[in-house]
Amino acid sequence: MTGLFISFEGVDGVGKTTQVERLRAYLESCGHTVVTTREPGGTALGRAIRRVLLYGMDAGNGVVDEHDGDAADIAPRAEALLFAADRAQHVAEVIRPALGRGEAVITDRYLDSSLAYQAGGRELTAAEIRELSMWGTGGLLPDRTYLLDMDPALSHARLTHAEDRMESAGNAFQRRTREAFLALAAAEPERFRVIDAAQSIDAVWASIRADIDALLRGDVHGGTRDETRSGESA
Repeated sequence: MTGLFISFEGVDGVGKTTQVERLRAYLESCGHTVVTTREPGGTALGRAIRRVLLYGMDAGNGVVDEHDGDAADIAPRAEALLFAADRAQHVAEVIRPALGRGEAVITDRYLDSSLAYQAGGRELTAAEIRELSMWGTGGLLPDRTYLLDMDPALSHARLTHAEDRMESAGNAFQRRTREAFLALAAAEPERFRVIDAAQSIDAVWASIRADIDALLRGDVHGGTRDETRSGESA
């Protein structure tokens, strides 16, 4: 499999969408064909799952009510399975085919969000979450993961839309999630680059561009894309 697989991670409000778009435009200017996508919701199945995950059970019937009491009733293990199902379809339908064509794939969230939000925020074990997602994806990991890091209290203040289930889970949940992201990055330093998202948009982009240039030249290493030992914890 060829191509280039990049993921962006971080708590809500850190500016992932902005940097995904900047990287897309830059890679295209360098002659790459680029696919941008996201989790959850990168496929038709994923969009249906996304509505349920973020807005509750009525959303699955086409009625989106972010204040619906049913939104809190998704059990942690069921939530993890829904995220894994979305990811399995996402990899099979979008990511692996694009990589096989030699294209660059940039995703807004991937495996590490499940590890941080479900294992860190929801207090399931990292080993359980990782094994589930690695099985669902056939062991596919990004070549590079950019973790945009910021105090959740500051990033949350940037949000301009109504809170979804994950965004409204409380300060302690968001702090645990951030700590889990940082622990993941420390455990896989070759794959991750941690960037201070409290900087200006231009400063964040400058760090990403410098690293992606070095990665494309082969001056720095990326992660191991297809991991065979899928039962390891992060």
